[in-house]
Amino acid sequence: MTHLVLAAVAASSSASNDVEPGVLGFLVVAAIGVALVFLLRSMNKQFRKITPVPEPPGGAAQDSAGSGGASSPESQHQTGRQEAPK
Repeated sequence: MTHLVLAAVAASSSASNDVEPGVLGFLVVAAIGVALVFLLRSMNKQFRKITPVPEPPGGAAQDSAGSGGASSPESQHQTGRQEAPK
C-alpha cells in the first residue's frame, strides 16, 4: 500500500518541474542586500576614524633594518598614540 502512495506522489510531483523561488526568495535576497549596504556604510565610517601613524624622518626602512628587531622608545610612543574606541 505504501508503494502505491509513493508512486502516486512521484507521478504528481514529476508533472510540475517548474520550481521558482517566489516572493520569499526575493525578500530574503533583498534583506541581505539592505543589510550589506548598512554594513558597508558602517565599515566606511570606522575606516575614516583611523588616522595613519606618521613615519619618522629617517624612514621606516632604516628603523627595521638598523635596529636589529628592537624598537626604540620613540617608535613605541607613536604606536601607543592610537585613538581609543568611542
